[in-house]
Amino acid sequence: MDIMHKRWCLNNYSFNPLVTSLMQTSCILAISHFFHLLLKPVGQPGPVAQVLAGAVLGPSSLSRIEDIREFFIQPTSAGYYQFFSHLFEIMFMFLIGLETDISFSNRNLSVASIIAYSGFILNCILGAALSPLFIKLLKIPDKKVEFAIVVMMILANSASPVVIRLVADLKLDTSDVGRLAATTSLVNEMSCVLIASLLYAVSSWESFSYLFLSFLLTGSLIALNRHLARWINKSDRESKYFDINYLKSIPTIVTIVVMILLNFGGKLVSTLAACHYLKIPLNEGVMFALILSLKGHFDLQLINVPPNSVAYCLFSSLLLQLWWNPGVRSVLLSIVVFDTIIAGIIVAFTVKREEKSLAHKQTSLELHDLESELRILACVYFPRHSLGALGLISALSGSKRAIVTPYLMHLVELPEKRKTNLLYHQLAEGDQYSDEDDYGGDDVVEINDAVDVFTSETKILINIVKVVSSSATLYEDVCTGAEDRRISIIFLPFHKHQRIDGNMEIDKEGIRTTNQRVLRHAPCSLGILVDRTVTGFQQPHCSNSVQHIAILFFGGPDDREALACSKWISSHPQVKLTLIRFLQVSEQISRNHNQDNEVMLAEPTNGTEHVIDNTSLVEFYNRYITSGQANYTEKHVSSGAETVTALRELRDSYSLFMVGRGGQRHSSITTLSDWEECPELGTVGDFLASSDFNTNASILVIQKHQHTTDNSFRGDY
Repeated sequence: MDIMHKRWCLNNYSFNPLVTSLMQTSCILAISHFFHLLLKPVGQPGPVAQVLAGAVLGPSSLSRIEDIREFFIQPTSAGYYQFFSHLFEIMFMFLIGLETDISFSNRNLSVASIIAYSGFILNCILGAALSPLFIKLLKIPDKKVEFAIVVMMILANSASPVVIRLVADLKLDTSDVGRLAATTSLVNEMSCVLIASLLYAVSSWESFSYLFLSFLLTGSLIALNRHLARWINKSDRESKYFDINYLKSIPTIVTIVVMILLNFGGKLVSTLAACHYLKIPLNEGVMFALILSLKGHFDLQLINVPPNSVAYCLFSSLLLQLWWNPGVRSVLLSIVVFDTIIAGIIVAFTVKREEKSLAHKQTSLELHDLESELRILACVYFPRHSLGALGLISALSGSKRAIVTPYLMHLVELPEKRKTNLLYHQLAEGDQYSDEDDYGGDDVVEINDAVDVFTSETKILINIVKVVSSSATLYEDVCTGAEDRRISIIFLPFHKHQRIDGNMEIDKEGIRTTNQRVLRHAPCSLGILVDRTVTGFQQPHCSNSVQHIAILFFGGPDDREALACSKWISSHPQVKLTLIRFLQVSEQISRNHNQDNEVMLAEPTNGTEHVIDNTSLVEFYNRYITSGQANYTEKHVSSGAETVTALRELRDSYSLFMVGRGGQRHSSITTLSDWEECPELGTVGDFLASSDFNTNASILVIQKHQHTTDNSFRGDY
């Protein structure tokens, strides 16, 4: 029979099966992409479009046409389909492993486990209770216990690959809701795989021995390579399709409807109960329940176990051929498909409706809790910028309690016109790289090497992002990248760099233009670093010398934001922080007593800003200065000239000055000169960065994000 079948295949399918498989795969991808483009405007994610594309191409629809069926469903191509599906599944799971936020999963493992196991237990109970009904409706003759296990696992499982893909398509992968849903689905699916394996293994010694051997082999592979892709079972070529024609009978339809209702009902009740216990908002609980209702690869494995495979030996007690028939199989496949489509559509519309509540809210540091995650984005153009960016990341990551997630964005500016066939990162033959090059291919290597050295020394993991864009649109990529990653503060390099002789030299005027545009449109707080790495601020981690940092406080929202930023820096063991407050002597002064210490407070003669300033200072004083984590001093001045004198006295005492930009600050003590060379730094920042100040210290100027509807720029250049 095998010889006759092979001859029949050769006579009827004369094309090379590999070429045919590649053509078929290309057509499938094109149709899937077409569905994705069609459904994307209405908010539908990729998995929904791909499942619909498969249903349209399958035997239920277009493949009922003989020519289409002969092209897409050929026996000679089945082996190649198996190979490619296995290969792409490994690559997909490997990418999931690379993109998984391990630190977030570790911090929230208990919360994710409570949500995962509440749904798992309730759905297993519902599946076991109603399995007799399904057995009767589908007329299962034997192996009823195994069928009940399959029903329980299908109802209880949440497909982690599908969940992660859905969360990423909906741009929730950096939100707490999305990351918690992904972690919960991983816990749920791993539990389902483990428990299903144990239940089948205890039925016979042979199955148990295969299970033990599988665990031993898997543990050995993980020990050799942490990121080794997990072994994925192959699926039988005949188990890739289901024919909706089997779904016409009343008992079959009742079974499908009841199991779908059980899946959503069980997940909804259990997840809401767990979220109520964990004090998670109701709208997020509903979203968790819908996301965790998605089905995927493991469910298909339960339905389609290929013979003559390790999985078949592991699940040998099931012996699908004894009780499995096309009708039962189509019912279970239909449940998996419908669950995924329905859940995906509802989740997409729910996310769109809850867009405001799911939006990133931690767009500034003043009200940011020190123990909640701080996401920062440091931008660099050239390798020399990476030293200052890494120094800031090091300073902000000094506290053991603080949770800091840093991103490093490499900005590559494309020239407007270039009469050459070389790519943007290539140089002509004979050219050499230097500090004056506008772009160079080894910039990426040097920046990556610097990050690798930093990570190996500090154990701080940094996510590297590369952006290639024209000068006119580069700021849009920075702002969009910050918004997508839910960044709380962006750090930009100043458009000048320090030469070896200590003088400042302009890098590129385009950098300044980009900085100005980002200042205007930034979705969060922003800092501009005037880096003097040669003589100024150095990386605190692994440094033999203590870095002395001063916060210059004149008042206003930007200075309060700089003060808030210093909360993360003050806990670093290699940093000595000093808060220096400038007070106008004409103001009425009062004293706030705190045990043996006291801080001078200006009376709120000029409105609510003074009240907020005093409140922030008192809180900082009581928490950080009285505990010895920071020092406090005051400078009493009456004019801008006295402020300049006071600043000159400080210029050799610190390696980094932090100050607010002060775009809305109007005071006689901050009017330091008749004109400003760099208005984007503010009046004080411009003076500190100028040659008139003549300091070796670095300068960090911070602007607080203002929650305005038009996000308009504060001030003119």
